[in-house]
Amino acid sequence: MVFTPMRRGALVFGGLLLAAVCIQAALYAPADPDTGQAPPPQAASPSLDGIALAAPNAAAVTTPSAASAWGGPRTGSEATLSDRVVNYEINVTLDPVKHTLNGTEKLTWRNRSAVPVRSVYLHLYLNAFESSNSTFYSERKTRNFSFRSDVPVEDGEWGHIALTSTKQGDTVVPWQFVHPDGGPETDHTVVRLDLPQAVPPGQSTLLNIGFKAQLPRVVARTGYFGSFHLVGQWFPKMAVLELPGERGATALRWNAHEMHLHSEFYADYGNFDVKMTVPQGYTVAATGEEQGPPVVKDGQATYHYVQGDVHDFAWMADNRTAKPLEATWTGPGSPSVKVKVLFPPEYESNAAPVLKATTDSLDYFSKTLGAYPYKTITAVIPPFNAGEAGGMEYPTFFTASSYSNLKPDTLQSYGLNFVTIHEFGHGYFYGILGSNEFEEPMLDEGFNEYWNARMLRERGQKMQPIPRALRPLGLDLRASHFDIARLASGRSDPADALGHNSWDRLSSGGYSSVYSRTATVMRDLEERLTSPVMEKAFKAYYAAWKYRHPSIADFQQVLIEVSGKKDVVNAVFAQQVYATSKVDDRIEKFSSEEELPQPGTAEVKGQWVEATQDTVDKQISDARKAWRKANPDAKTGDKPDAKDVAGPYPYRTSVTLRRRGADVPQVLVVKFADGTSETVQWNDADNWKRYSWVKPAKAVSAELDPQRAHFLDASKVDDARTLKTDRSASQRWGSQLAALFQVLFSLIATV
Repeated sequence: MVFTPMRRGALVFGGLLLAAVCIQAALYAPADPDTGQAPPPQAASPSLDGIALAAPNAAAVTTPSAASAWGGPRTGSEATLSDRVVNYEINVTLDPVKHTLNGTEKLTWRNRSAVPVRSVYLHLYLNAFESSNSTFYSERKTRNFSFRSDVPVEDGEWGHIALTSTKQGDTVVPWQFVHPDGGPETDHTVVRLDLPQAVPPGQSTLLNIGFKAQLPRVVARTGYFGSFHLVGQWFPKMAVLELPGERGATALRWNAHEMHLHSEFYADYGNFDVKMTVPQGYTVAATGEEQGPPVVKDGQATYHYVQGDVHDFAWMADNRTAKPLEATWTGPGSPSVKVKVLFPPEYESNAAPVLKATTDSLDYFSKTLGAYPYKTITAVIPPFNAGEAGGMEYPTFFTASSYSNLKPDTLQSYGLNFVTIHEFGHGYFYGILGSNEFEEPMLDEGFNEYWNARMLRERGQKMQPIPRALRPLGLDLRASHFDIARLASGRSDPADALGHNSWDRLSSGGYSSVYSRTATVMRDLEERLTSPVMEKAFKAYYAAWKYRHPSIADFQQVLIEVSGKKDVVNAVFAQQVYATSKVDDRIEKFSSEEELPQPGTAEVKGQWVEATQDTVDKQISDARKAWRKANPDAKTGDKPDAKDVAGPYPYRTSVTLRRRGADVPQVLVVKFADGTSETVQWNDADNWKRYSWVKPAKAVSAELDPQRAHFLDASKVDDARTLKTDRSASQRWGSQLAALFQVLFSLIATV
C-alpha cells in the first residue's frame, strides 16, 4: 500500500450526519421474514458455541506455532498448493453509472477444528466507508490517524454493503453486527451468523448469500472515479478460525477484526470462481485466470475468472483503458506466467516501466525466496484523480502509481519503479505466506520493504532527488533505499514496537514506521548474520510457511535455526520487535596530547630535586631541537599544516564512548598520523567506555561503526571525530536529510 500526495477539494461536512442516519435506516431496517435479515441489537449476544474472538489488542506472537499448524508444511505433492478452507462462487453485476454492485455468493466453508461450530463471522469491509461513524473513520478523531493523502469524502461519495439474503442451504440464517475490537456500535464491518445447523468437525457447510453494495468514491484502497472502478474488499468474506498451536492460539478462536484505518486483511486460502457482468465496452481485469472470452448478451458482457490457492479476489473495470501491455515470463519451478499491465491513455508513459519492474520482480523474488506459483500477474495503473486506488495489493493483481510525462532517471521514475516492486512483493509476503496484516503488519509491510530495498541494492539502483535541470551544476545526492528507510525509521524517538498490531499505535507515523523501521532493523541484523545467511533464512521461511499464515515467532525460530546465532537473534527481537529501543551510541570525547615532562619534585640518589616550570620548558625545547636536527625532513606536531605528527615525546590518545539506548556490538577505529590504527570491539551492555593508547604519533580521527552496520543508530554524525576541524560528515548527512525529507512520505510512508 502507498501514500500519494494527491488531494481533492476542501472537505464538505454539510448534511453528513443526516446522510449517515438515512443510510443506516435504509440498510438496517427490521428483519424481513422472507430474507432472514436481523436488526442490529444494541449488544451482541454470546456466540452459540462459545468460541472466543481474538483479543482486541492481539499483536506480535511470541510462541512458535506447532509443527502441524495449518496442516503442516506443504511438500508440493498435495493435490492443491494450499489446504483450501473456503470456496467462493460469486456472480456480480456492476452498474458503472450508479457505481453499485448486485451479487450472489455461494460460500463453502470447512470446519478445521475438532468441535462443532454454530457461529461464524463475515467481514463486510465496504461498510468502513458508510459514514464518519465507522471504526475506520472514527480513528481519525479518536487516534488522530490519517490515511495517505487523506482525500475527503464529499456528498454522495460514501460506500457500503448490505446483506440481502443469508441462508445455510435453504434455511434462513439470522445475523448480527459485532465489534471484536470494541469499536463504535455504528461500525458494521463484522457480522456474526448463527447457523441453524452446526458444522461438524472436518465437515463443510454451504452459505447462500445475497448482497448489494455501493462503491465509494476512491478515497482509500477501493472505489470509483468516473468510469474507473477498482473493486477491492467488496464481497462478504469469511473470517479465520484459528486452532490451538496456530499463531500463538492456546484455544480455538475466531480472528475477525474490524476494519481499522491502518489495518489490512487476513483470510483463509481457497478457490475463487467469479463472474463479473459489466456493460459491453468495459475492460475487466481481475485476480486469477480468465476463462475464455466474455459472454455478451443484451449489451452486457460477463467476464469469468478463476483462481485457486489464494485468500482474496479483486478486480477492475473501466471503459477508458488503453490496449494492455503483455509479456510472458518463465522461471525455474514456476509455470509460464502471463504478465499484463492495464493503463489509461494519459499514463501511457508509465506502462513499459511497470511491465519491466514486474518482470524484474518475478526474477528477483523467485530467485531469492521461492518460485512464483501462479500463471498470471496483472498490474493496473489508475487514471488521473484516482491516485488513492494506486499502491494496493491483491493476489496475482496489484495497482501501481501513475505520473504524467514520465522521464527516466527522475524522482518520479524511481517512485513508480519502487511502488511496482513493492506491490508485487506483497504477492509473496501477504499473498503466498498469508501474513496476518491486522495483528502483525511487520511480516508483510516490513519484510516486503526490506526485500524491496535488497532488490534495489543488488541492482545498484538509487534515488536521485536532484532535478535533471540542476545536475549539470554537479549536484548529486543519490541515496540507496536503505538510506531513505533509515530517515523514516523513527530512530530518535521510537514509540511503537515493530510487533505491535496495525491500529494500536501512537500515531499514523508509528504505523508507517513499520515499513522503514523493519527494513532498517533487518538490514542491521543482516550485517551481523551476513547477507548469504539472511537470504538462506528467508528462503527457508518461505519454504516452510507458504500457504500457512506464519507468526513473528515462527520467522524468529527459522532465523535462529538457519543462522545458529540464537543469542544475536533473540537480542534483536527482544529490543526491536517485541519492544522498542532507541540505538544511540556516540563518541563523547576524543583527545590526543603529548606526554610532556611536568614540573614537580623527584628523589634522585637520596635527595629531593625540584624541576621548575622554567626547567621543564627548557628541557622540552632542547629535546625538540635535538629531534629536529636528527629528523630534518619530518613534519612535526607544532606545525599547523602537519600531516605526519612526530616528535621526541609520545602521545596519549583517549576516546570516551557514550551509550544512550540499547546495547549493540560496536567497533571503534582510531587512526594515527603515522598511518597506524587501533581497532577495539565494544560488546557489552555498559553505558560508556573509555579507551586510551600511548603511541609515538598523534591520533587524527576516531570513528565508531566505520562499516555503518547500525543504520538504526539515532545519529551517524556523532559517530566520528577528527582533531582537525572536518565538517564533511555533518554536511553529508545534513544535505541528505534536507533533500530527502521532502520526498520521504511519498516514497516510504505506507506503501
